[in-house]
Order: sequence, then structure tokens, then C-alpha cells
Amino acid sequence: MPNETTLLIHEKLIAWQVACALLRLVCEARISDARLRDQAMRAAQSACLNIAEANGRFSLADRRRVFAIARGEATEAAGAVQIAAISGACTESAANEARRLGGRVAALLTGLIR
Repeated sequence: MPNETTLLIHEKLIAWQVACALLRLVCEARISDARLRDQAMRAAQSACLNIAEANGRFSLADRRRVFAIARGEATEAAGAVQIAAISGACTESAANEARRLGGRVAALLTGLIR
């Protein structure tokens, strides 16, 4: 991990850090359904990327718009893991953790949008 003086501006956001934890969880969930795994991965990656992009924007309206997209992607990623668990394609514990992390990312992003 870089020291505090070399962090990019998005790396300081707790929302970014939690979104990265959600992405790691999706990777570790080992979802056996390839389509669902791909959907969860793309959504989790997009949440992280949109947080980084939003924090690089200057216009407040533009930042809010991109943070809102990131919020939707994070909840989609969490939902995909939950659906995988319901379908028997991953563990219930992965789904519970995805629900927790997805909800936390969504709450943090809601604060940044306001």
C-alpha cells in the first residue's frame, strides 16, 4: 500500500476501499455459474472504476451522477452474489458478506451524492 502522500484522490475514500473489498469478495466467492460470475465481476469492477472516475470530476453534478452509477453497480454486484447463493452457485456466507459490503458501499455513496 502506498504511503499517505502518494495516494490517488479516490484511494482516500472509504467508499472506494469498501467497493474494493466487495470486488475481492466476488472473486473469492467462486461463483460456479459462469454467466452470474461474469455479471458479478463486471458490476463490482464497474463500481470501483466509477468511484475513481467520479472523484476525478470537477463538476458537482457530474460527480453525483457518476457516484450514483457506482452505487447501482455495487448493489448489482451484491445482488448477483445473493442470486448465486439462492441458485446454489456459491455459499450463503459469501452472499451475506456481499449483502453487508454492498449495503455499506451504497450508504457511503449516498452520502457522497448528497
